[in-house]
Amino acid sequence: MAPLLRLCLCLCLPLLLPPSAAPAPAPRTDWAACGHLSRNLSRLVATLKEPHPVLEKTHLSEEDPKNWPPRIRCSDACDPSTLDTNNTRCLRRILQGLQHYRDLLGSDIFTARRLPQLEATLDQLLGLVQQEHGRPATPHPMAPSEAWAQPLLQRLALQRLQSFTTVMSRVFTHSAS
Repeated sequence: MAPLLRLCLCLCLPLLLPPSAAPAPAPRTDWAACGHLSRNLSRLVATLKEPHPVLEKTHLSEEDPKNWPPRIRCSDACDPSTLDTNNTRCLRRILQGLQHYRDLLGSDIFTARRLPQLEATLDQLLGLVQQEHGRPATPHPMAPSEAWAQPLLQRLALQRLQSFTTVMSRVFTHSAS
């Protein structure tokens, strides 16, 4: 009899309790602002001049492409048909990528070449996307790099950031319309 009483109590107890307050509406992503900032970020990256002209003709690729840097993949559901119904996975991937590039711009790779306007735009966009997920940025320390490798790593990071912002801009532009 005791299990039946417990089951009845579990089922009926919610009916006996006073109704809870309605949950606060979740913050909505400001797609238009994100689109504007992502296009601005893409423009800023595209207008950066390479301080070492020899690197302009160099094509760089990483040896371990597994997680460096985060890329928007088909499995992230950033395609237009999925974005219209559920954009959570896509926004999480974009948040992960933005945080990664923010950490890179603050790392020793860019100590000799700070990019304050790029950092400020990236911070604004990161703030807008984080608003949706309600969690503050937690910086991930980057491994120190050799001084001779820093210009090469800067170039690679900026090339990857430009590719990421291009795709991200398309996502935000679609969602804003």
